[in-house]
Amino acid sequence: MSNDQITAAILVGGLGTRLRPVVADMPKVLANVRGRPFLSYLLDVLVDHNLKDVVLCTGYLGEQVYKVFGNTYHGLRLQYSQESSPLGTAGALRLAAPFLHSDVVLVMNGDSYYQTDLGLFFSWHRNRCADATLLLTAVPDPDRYGCVVLDQDDHIVRFEEKRDNKRGLLDEQCWINAGMYLFSQQMLSNIVLGRAESLEREVFPVWADKALLYGFRGKGKFLDMGTPESYGAAEQFFSRYGPDQRSRTQSESVQ
Repeated sequence: MSNDQITAAILVGGLGTRLRPVVADMPKVLANVRGRPFLSYLLDVLVDHNLKDVVLCTGYLGEQVYKVFGNTYHGLRLQYSQESSPLGTAGALRLAAPFLHSDVVLVMNGDSYYQTDLGLFFSWHRNRCADATLLLTAVPDPDRYGCVVLDQDDHIVRFEEKRDNKRGLLDEQCWINAGMYLFSQQMLSNIVLGRAESLEREVFPVWADKALLYGFRGKGKFLDMGTPESYGAAEQFFSRYGPDQRSRTQSESVQ
């Protein structure tokens, strides 16, 4: 399957409560970074890797996302799956399943950015015939995230809240979830429709227990937009590590 046959889903329905002091009355994916919405940087990654179909899993103030981005973005076809009530990351993804037609679906968290070569990520996933792969990034201080523990075959065996207990880690680095995933249709169908739950807290630990979850160790730069402090660092981050910095004109009307 080529990149242009893969459907991407971006989870953009979070309430963004931690960002409210600096980003009020809008979804956090619309937060302004270097003169344009944060979400546009995630979409640029998909444009630059030749994907064509994107589903935006919207929730809180989702109509604002549609008003800004409409139905197309630089060759991407945008569709919307709108929650009527908060479903969490897993519930929102399951709700969007009717729009996700490819055998392998790329899923991205809407509040983080990872500088990566998606082609390598896709190839790694396919070569292992994996059903579910998390893209991981190494961080020096994992207290905010916890560590992902892998075995010698790159299966994720568990998630640790703190790095104090390093049993099972294959090296001294702590690998964390970078907010980008590849799922087969079978894995998507295993998520219960209509149930509010989190991929990170409820779903992934179950999949890890069943040896269904792989971890791909990435080497790119990572930004989590979830706090006022990290949002404040976003301008400098994208000036150095963002996708292609060529000018992109944001659509001003619904297509």
